[in-house]
Amino acid sequence: MKKLKYTSIILASSAIFMFGSCSKDFLNQPAEDQVEAPYFFNTEKDLEVATNDFYSMLATMEVYTNDANSDNLMPLNPANQIKGNRIVPVASGSGGWSWGNLRKINYFLENYHKVGSQAAKDKYSGIARFFRAYFYYDKVKTFGDVPWYGKVLSGKDPDLYKPRDSRQLVMDSVLADLDYAIKNIPPEKQLNLVTKYTALLLKARISLFEGTFRKYHKIEGSEKFLTEAANATQELMQSNAYTLYTEGGPQAAYRNLFGRDKQDNIETILAADYELGLKVHNLGYLFTSATSGSYGLMKDAIDSYLMNDGSRFTDKANYKTTSYFQEMQNRDPRLIQTTAGPDFRVNGESKNEPVTLNITTTGYRLIKALPNRSQWATSASVFDLILFRYAEALLVFAEAKAELGTLTQADLDLSINKLRARAGMPNLNLAQANANPDPYLVDMYPNVSNTANKGVILEIRRERRIELFNEGQRWDDLMRWKEGKKVTKPMVGVYFSGVGGHDFTGDGNADVFLHTGSTTGAPSTVTSMININQRTLRNPITGQQKATSGNLDPFPQGGVFDEERDYFFPIPSEDLKLNENLKQNPGWK
Repeated sequence: MKKLKYTSIILASSAIFMFGSCSKDFLNQPAEDQVEAPYFFNTEKDLEVATNDFYSMLATMEVYTNDANSDNLMPLNPANQIKGNRIVPVASGSGGWSWGNLRKINYFLENYHKVGSQAAKDKYSGIARFFRAYFYYDKVKTFGDVPWYGKVLSGKDPDLYKPRDSRQLVMDSVLADLDYAIKNIPPEKQLNLVTKYTALLLKARISLFEGTFRKYHKIEGSEKFLTEAANATQELMQSNAYTLYTEGGPQAAYRNLFGRDKQDNIETILAADYELGLKVHNLGYLFTSATSGSYGLMKDAIDSYLMNDGSRFTDKANYKTTSYFQEMQNRDPRLIQTTAGPDFRVNGESKNEPVTLNITTTGYRLIKALPNRSQWATSASVFDLILFRYAEALLVFAEAKAELGTLTQADLDLSINKLRARAGMPNLNLAQANANPDPYLVDMYPNVSNTANKGVILEIRRERRIELFNEGQRWDDLMRWKEGKKVTKPMVGVYFSGVGGHDFTGDGNADVFLHTGSTTGAPSTVTSMININQRTLRNPITGQQKATSGNLDPFPQGGVFDEERDYFFPIPSEDLKLNENLKQNPGWK
């Protein structure tokens, strides 16, 4: 099977040329690409090699680290976008405002026609337009309105200095690219290559983002994009090309999907392939290092998981002060397949792992996509990384129809309830959810209006957070729902009733010992020591910081989010000077 490779082709077409990032003297030089074009793009293999270069645009490791820029995971060093410390970048082309990849795509689209095979032209032009849509989706969600370039620009082209195009024009162009890709890329199941199915899911992802962004930010056109999202997912679902991975049953399938070294195309639509000696990554190290990642799940994410009978954990009177061992009992099985539970074992091992809290900021250790121990060293991980999977389509389908007001119980049974069945959870009932919206989620997402579908929208958001946890979409979700203020709420971890020993495994012996500087009296069974003068606690009832009982508080300064500014990133100051028709995003100086 062909592998997804991040190869670079040395063509004059990939000469350094970024919109707004070059001096005018350079822009006035002859275009070198016009010399080389006649010698390339002549065979189907040329088109394949050229489009292989586009795969480097895809997020890979970032898929499994970007949740640390949100309210899902707290890393050792909190992200600037959570701290409110983002600043206007200076250097042209920095901060995401780079356009070199777009030039390569447009150059391909202007030159691929020479190949004789119509099937090859259809396929590879479809792949190129898939990546142009992917490129512009990233730009729009980052900066809002951006200039649309559907051609290669010469050094004298006045469009180099044009203002931003409207969001409507850009996103309509993105949809046109995706529709072309869906029509022209073959409906193959290729684990490591973009196919029609990948294009359908990307269209669904982008359309849901745009539809809900417009709805909650009060921009016209939301229904069109929500309808496109529902239709794209329905087409993917009705193709019967993919289903959910269930090997291991409810207690293991979810973890097994991400924890194996090699993916298959049962649920996984696109994955990045890694092999020892050829291409490796270091996620295993980041997930287990006390000095690098040290990721910890947030308490409010833990609280969002239902009980295994479908009832709400947060309906319990003492849910805020429940001990670690007790809160892990009788929950949605995905909880202890995402964070280390009382009986956590590393993949491939027969003994439970000791409780180790020095590698997690919150006490809730991340284990989703954690590989076997041999892959925990720096740059030693070789497990494949899932980039697109079928479960997302089910979530998009349900959310789009709920936001449109057309969701039925049959729709839920085709989507959300298949995800719950994989986890051994009871079905979501539309009427019951809408009759009794969860107060915990109402407080979490205050911008959901009091419509007939409020309860089920909240439940779908619960399901999305749980199912897609640590897959890099949480920040985008908060932005499209206009819930940026969520990151200003306390981000805390495990609750401790006070100093002394705490049993995390339920065997009657202490595993964690909290102290104020002296470890005298710590039981011999303890495997983690916490000095609460250094790793402070926040009382969940009074909000008191540096308390003697409460939740681990790894981010005591708290998040900052400016509603008038922080939904978009700033454009580099040098680019504003190079193109005076560009205007900075509101609130950035």
